[in-house]
Amino acid sequence: MTGLPRPSLTHRAEDGARLGTLLWRFGPGWRMISSAMLGGGIGPREWVLNAQVASGYARMDPVEHMASLGPAGPGVGMMTAAPVERFRVAADGGAEAAATVGLGVPTWAASPEGVPDPGLPAVPQPGRRPPGHAPERGREATRETPGPGDAAACLPRPGTVNILVAAPVAFSDAALVNAVMTVTEAKTQALLEAGFPCTGTASDAVCVAVRREGPAEPFGGPRSVWGARIARAVHRAVLDGARDWAEHAAV
Repeated sequence: MTGLPRPSLTHRAEDGARLGTLLWRFGPGWRMISSAMLGGGIGPREWVLNAQVASGYARMDPVEHMASLGPAGPGVGMMTAAPVERFRVAADGGAEAAATVGLGVPTWAASPEGVPDPGLPAVPQPGRRPPGHAPERGREATRETPGPGDAAACLPRPGTVNILVAAPVAFSDAALVNAVMTVTEAKTQALLEAGFPCTGTASDAVCVAVRREGPAEPFGGPRSVWGARIARAVHRAVLDGARDWAEHAAV
């Protein structure tokens, strides 16, 4: 197996809810870089877990919790409050991406200190600008906070954007770090193109899986061979996931 394996989907009863878990079993021969709490950093990993948790998750043992849901051996565990069943996949030139997209509390990465994330309804809003940006001349400033008639819309749907990428080649450590940057840039591009005024959410996670053996790719940026393929795959998966989220958020 040299690419993204087909995930298994299971469900469990937890915190009074039926929650889904996606598990990709890569097996030996893979090296991963991840921002996840379980299995984060760079090293050999054999599986990746993307587990749905209840909204308002407040357990103080997330690493142990994720480990209890996964198989034996070294792996990566990500979590989200979004329904994992609605994950989206895309591929480009051998690079493959899977994304679960939840935008209940969309954020701008650089937000004014002390200003809480709005938790507004995550639906596309053309014309929205980052906080602190002045309106265009001759146009009314876009409202950044809900008005009296928007009370029902202030109930955010939970979620996180979790992305898993697999490439069938080896990467140097520097190229892996660069690939994470590429994934993040492609994610943000997709969200903006889908009409969401954000760079993501504050709890997004990334995992990039590459082969352990073979000549190591020295670059992972968006204009390198494999970085470009990763960027296009991630962009497609997140764009599809964001549009799906918008469709169901409007229901």
